[in-house]
Amino acid sequence: MNTLDALYSELTLKTNAKLVLAVMDGLGDLATAAQGNLTPLEAARTPNLDALVRQGCAQGRMIPVAPGITPGSGPGHLALFGYDPVEYQVGRGVIEALGLGLELQPGDVAARANFCTLDANGLVTDRRAGRIATSVCEELCAKLAARIKKVGDVEVIIQAGKEHRFVVVFRGKGLEGPVTSTDPNREGLPLAEAKPENARSAAQKKTAKAVAEFYRQALPVIASHPKANGFLLRGIAHQPAIPLFEERYRLKPAALAVYPMYKGLAQLVGMAKIEGPQTIQEQFERYLAEYDRYDFFFIHFKYTDKYGEDGNFEAKKKAVEEFDAALPILLRKQPDVLAITGDHSTPCAVKGHSWHPQPVLLHSALSGSDKLERFTETGANLGSLGVFEAKYLIRLMQANAKMFDKFGA
Repeated sequence: MNTLDALYSELTLKTNAKLVLAVMDGLGDLATAAQGNLTPLEAARTPNLDALVRQGCAQGRMIPVAPGITPGSGPGHLALFGYDPVEYQVGRGVIEALGLGLELQPGDVAARANFCTLDANGLVTDRRAGRIATSVCEELCAKLAARIKKVGDVEVIIQAGKEHRFVVVFRGKGLEGPVTSTDPNREGLPLAEAKPENARSAAQKKTAKAVAEFYRQALPVIASHPKANGFLLRGIAHQPAIPLFEERYRLKPAALAVYPMYKGLAQLVGMAKIEGPQTIQEQFERYLAEYDRYDFFFIHFKYTDKYGEDGNFEAKKKAVEEFDAALPILLRKQPDVLAITGDHSTPCAVKGHSWHPQPVLLHSALSGSDKLERFTETGANLGSLGVFEAKYLIRLMQANAKMFDKFGA
């Protein structure tokens, strides 16, 4: 524990406050001429967010990792949970495996996988295999699992996720991550070779060898599929030690997320996974039902990120409007502190994650009012929170919940 975290822990008081962190994944965007000089958040009709802002909110912008660094979803969310994403680096495969309910054992190495499309020359033509249906993914994973039980002395566990996503866990003696991704990161290139990140690590070399053998056996099994005839492995790593959320913040936490990766991130820090809800309306309804059982709720909404990655401005705008339309459900039991933000920006113009600071809204009895009319990137630029690192958001939420004693005389 670093000196500042130790100080926060020393000052932390246990209260009965309720805190909610609502994450509109990839919320931040850019106002470009092609979009009428508006972001999806600015263009969206958001009467309920507008009303909340007029009640009195503080706004600002958050840097997810450090200036200029584009984060993955893992670092972006760990920062929102108050963990320095540089200090706590977690492989995406570990997160996805936990989110799918897999129990990882010491020495297991997990990889997050995407089905992809390969052409006759072995070049990647679609990194997401046309976003195949979940049922197709399940069928292909069952086929692979039936054919490939082990590679050498390493057991292979395959678990389907949503759409084109799945997880591969390598279990055996002498394995360790991280090894490099097989994703070339753009279309038109061949699959990359998985390599040890530490060239002197025998355990990482063994993991890379297991990955290569898995590819050798798996690709022929799916070669005839018209879209998903290949796959990419990313975040190939083992599970690190990480402090638990409840011990760190004296808050009993729960997560309401639909996609496995975000359930995994929550589980990694000890949040209870509340299963069942599939829409933002259902997630907010379940929050109401679970209100008395937990102190902190992480509620995740995926679609702002999904449509940002597609470069679909209209769909991202409508996703914001969908979130806004459901917001009154949450506000039936208004928490003492409510933060609404993204884990990073996913601008439509970029069609991917970016380094741009994401907007954040903070509402509580002590947040004050920035006297703004709406929650937008433009308004957030003017807000009293200024620009700060995302890892401090949870601390600001605690402060607004009166969870800190005074420091010094």
